[in-house]
Amino acid sequence: MNWIKKIFRQQPQDDRDPSQSNAYEMIGGDETIRAIAKQFYARMQQGEDTQKLLAMHPGPIEQSEQKLYEFLSGWLGGPQLFQQKYGHPALRARHLPFAIDEQMRDQWLTCMQYALEQEVANEQHREVIYQAIATLADHMRNQ
Repeated sequence: MNWIKKIFRQQPQDDRDPSQSNAYEMIGGDETIRAIAKQFYARMQQGEDTQKLLAMHPGPIEQSEQKLYEFLSGWLGGPQLFQQKYGHPALRARHLPFAIDEQMRDQWLTCMQYALEQEVANEQHREVIYQAIATLADHMRNQ
């Protein structure tokens, strides 16, 4: 009987109000979010200071890049791509298998700061997004 429920299960709806301003629209929408995810992983792969973080990511790295893009889309007020595909993000639970200490958090934030600097033109928008994501990144620490 569960298989019937799966077949007829409705996909989560994009419940955002498109008439309301949000970070997703303000920074450039889908194109910018994709570019942030791409720059994030480019920085991770290129930096000597982020190799420990890179080693934690299963290959191919494009899968992680896609998941980051999908998460950021919804988190910044756009379509809930991650949730539609995987369910509620439950980020802390999804990251528990990985040893995330201050060093890992800082390496991750280095990549995100780089990506935001490359792709978000407005300094104020960059700063607000960075501060919010830094709080989220700190919450992922489990060591």
